Amino acid sequence: MKYYIIAGEASGDLHASNLMKAIQEKDGEAVFRCWGGDLMQQAGGEVVKHYRDLAFMGFAEVVRNLRTIAGNLSFCRKDISSWKPDVVILVDYPGFNLRIAKFASQAGFRVVYYISPQVWAWKKSRVHKIKKYVGLMIVILPFEQDFYAKYDYPVAYAGHPLLDVILPPGEAHQPKPQESEPLVALLPGSRKQEIERILPIMLSVVPSYPGISFVIAGAPGISPDFYTRFTGQSGVSLQSGRTYELLRNARAALVTSGTASLETALFMVPQVICYKGSRLSFAIARRIVKVPFIGLPNLIMQQKIVEELIQDDLTPARLKEALDPLLREGAVRDGIIGQYSQLRTLLGGPGASQRAAAKILEFFKGSA
Repeated sequence: MKYYIIAGEASGDLHASNLMKAIQEKDGEAVFRCWGGDLMQQAGGEVVKHYRDLAFMGFAEVVRNLRTIAGNLSFCRKDISSWKPDVVILVDYPGFNLRIAKFASQAGFRVVYYISPQVWAWKKSRVHKIKKYVGLMIVILPFEQDFYAKYDYPVAYAGHPLLDVILPPGEAHQPKPQESEPLVALLPGSRKQEIERILPIMLSVVPSYPGISFVIAGAPGISPDFYTRFTGQSGVSLQSGRTYELLRNARAALVTSGTASLETALFMVPQVICYKGSRLSFAIARRIVKVPFIGLPNLIMQQKIVEELIQDDLTPARLKEALDPLLREGAVRDGIIGQYSQLRTLLGGPGASQRAAAKILEFFKGSA
């Protein structure tokens, strides 16, 4: 079969690449044409657009890049029509992928959506477009099935694919190593715009902790030189392509909201979730986003288990105040780690990619 897969961010590249590997185990003749990144290419896909050329953060940034986005949409429609895949698989990235879902469905292509847009947070009206144009929706968060059921739209639950990566058999409950020098991981995001806003604030707390090592997790596709302008003589080091190794050894972490916050939780690392966007983007988001938290650990557990510092609350003083109790033994650390254990249980075990691949092949056979 021919699979056309579109992922527009680093996390989508990761999950799509694992899905591709799972599909290959079940379909020995699978051929992939992709919008994604290095991991999808390594999994055997022909990448026609890299996600680093697609990621625009916030409403204001999207508006400034409307011409580029329109050009990408036009190219994608023509490419799908020319290549004629058996199925189009859309991975998250809703602003772009929902438009492609409409086109692909109307053009007669089978459409699968893997990793639901966060319609439960904002733009719930998108559910109606999903029902109309998406033949199979595969969700990865436990509460999403109930959400879609309210709209009489059955979806398939595969579990969260991060468990396949972070908790392989035999490693799920290994204790953290005892660090000789405590380590704080800095995960300032995967887009240049968010790194520029958030990393300087993260770095501002470093002088307050002379006996602690701070290390930045470099994002895929971003040159180490980009980080140098922020680190200066701070002594903070950079590790690119080694985020999981870094989290495996970290005592605490400062994390930009997104998939990284869930990855950090699954590694059992107490964290502070940080977010700061442009004032226009944040003002718009505050009016339309209808969820009590921005961090995935808090959303999944439906309570605040880790601190969130958002927009004007993200200051050096507030960040230090939130980080302090995470670095010492006590009730705060113990409480977070206990909640993380419950989170792991709630998300189920490994095998999400294999389950999603099986559902895609069943869907294709059933609609053939």
